[in-house]
Amino acid sequence: MELAVAIYALTAQFPDTEKFGLTSQLRRAAVGIPSNVAEGHSKLSTPAYILHLGHARGSSAEIETQISLARAVGLCDVKSSEQAALLNSEVGRMLTSMIKTLSAKKSA
Repeated sequence: MELAVAIYALTAQFPDTEKFGLTSQLRRAAVGIPSNVAEGHSKLSTPAYILHLGHARGSSAEIETQISLARAVGLCDVKSSEQAALLNSEVGRMLTSMIKTLSAKKSA
């Protein structure tokens, strides 16, 4: 959730011309992470949870790419995007760890 809030703050600085471009893409990916975690957990099935965590990890990869693109085209600088990028890296590591832990339990 903290990452989604950071992405909303970052994209609020983007010009209106990006409303349907990177702003929308970044926000959808950021909202997708906690949404997929919640949906997967609610399934009460380890394989379903792992699948949804994988979708969330994919959204994290999208965010990494989209922040890099936003920097490259001048929508933001490294400093203004640093918090979101760091949070995204942390979220990605947590998702990977959760997937590995659940996968190990599933095969045990």
